Amino acid sequence: SYVRFDIIRRIMTSFFGIEVIMVMGITDIDDKIIKRANEMNISPAALARIYEEDFKQDMAALKVLPPTVYMRVTDNIPQIISFIKKIIASGQAYTTSQGNVYFDVKSWGKRYGVLTTIYPDTHNEAVDTDKRHGKDFALWKAAKPQEMSWTSPWGEGRPGWHIECSTMSSAVFGNQLDIHTGGIDLAFPHHENEIAQCEAYHQCEQWGNYFLHSGHLHVKGSQEKMSKSLKNYITIKDFLKKFSSDQFRMFCLRSRYSSGKEITPLFTETYVSFHADESMEDAKHLLQSISSFITDAHAYIKGQLVCDPVREDILWERLANTKGTVKAAFADDFDTSRAVAAIMDLIHHGNRQLKAVTKDAGSPRSSVVYGSIISYIEGFFNALGMSFGERQVALGGDNSAMLSNIIDELVRFRAKVRQYALALPEAADATLMEGATGAERREKKEKRQQLMRERKPLLEACDSLRGDLAAFGIHIK
Repeated sequence: SYVRFDIIRRIMTSFFGIEVIMVMGITDIDDKIIKRANEMNISPAALARIYEEDFKQDMAALKVLPPTVYMRVTDNIPQIISFIKKIIASGQAYTTSQGNVYFDVKSWGKRYGVLTTIYPDTHNEAVDTDKRHGKDFALWKAAKPQEMSWTSPWGEGRPGWHIECSTMSSAVFGNQLDIHTGGIDLAFPHHENEIAQCEAYHQCEQWGNYFLHSGHLHVKGSQEKMSKSLKNYITIKDFLKKFSSDQFRMFCLRSRYSSGKEITPLFTETYVSFHADESMEDAKHLLQSISSFITDAHAYIKGQLVCDPVREDILWERLANTKGTVKAAFADDFDTSRAVAAIMDLIHHGNRQLKAVTKDAGSPRSSVVYGSIISYIEGFFNALGMSFGERQVALGGDNSAMLSNIIDELVRFRAKVRQYALALPEAADATLMEGATGAERREKKEKRQQLMRERKPLLEACDSLRGDLAAFGIHIK
């Protein structure tokens, strides 16, 4: 979900020029945190900070942009209490003798369920609780022994889950929110309850304009989603040992954000290991194809790749069509799969004209059109959070410029050696051969064959170097 919605955020800012103010709520107190903190004999606050920093590190590793502001529940307890008091005053919530506060779903009538079309059942009475009705949900929970709690008008306790998000988002955006995101499993009850709380608090007709829900990663061959509770998940850190963040981002780009994707986990007694299905492999191969094209196009521009004359008019037209298709796809509910398909089609047509020839006919190179195509493709993927440059290789650090220059020199040296190895006597000797005797012709032929045998190791060395560099993501055509 985080990567998918990061892509949408980047599309809005980079392709449509929309300024996005993003708030991320951090639930730093709930039943699971309290339980785990007790098991570890540390405070819930300390454990929450550990989880929070770990989460931020994972997001950075996945190249997810940080929000404009983080908001923690424990920093907003007074605001949450005030929020609840106003809902009670409006008649949509009630207190109980046990110190709990619940939202009265029945009092909200048909307005409850507008998002998911799940409506309250008036005959669904609560059993073994102090709720009036089964679908009523907690705004404030009375404190239990040994639990972290705060003082409120209803006694010691802590907030319910749904009210936390409503309060924190309202503190920033007021009575209207443009976009609310989350996994499809949050649509009900979480988002449905948020809508009811906020519209009751603000006394407005519509609090959220758009709710975007992402699909889940599913266990391949079933409808079972990957989750901690089912113990069928893999951590982000473990995943990134096998695949790069760019590969996963391409995996996400190849389908709509709202669709689910299948992943194949392999279980053992103590851990879950991970095997990508064909979709991850497809994503990996797509990245390799893009990187290879960019490398070849750069080599062509620099004169390291000699080709026949290029039909520039065709490529300019393809580039213009691609830009239009990408913009239209993004405008259609962020259809990233169609946008990527358009980019790959542009690369296909660019590759068709990069046909290497052994001899340079001296025709002018079409550097500008290929430079424009490279610029657009790199800009497209960089805007979506992917690192495309002239070559995808882990240079990094202060020595990256030096390493890049070394690679350029190595590629140039290989090109010169290869040209020398291929420069055998052919047409240049044709006129001399016309008047030659049979013995002279045989001698010339044997000399040429001898040269071929002597230079064969040079060609083999060039091919070997090409294969070795390809292993590091440097493709030479």
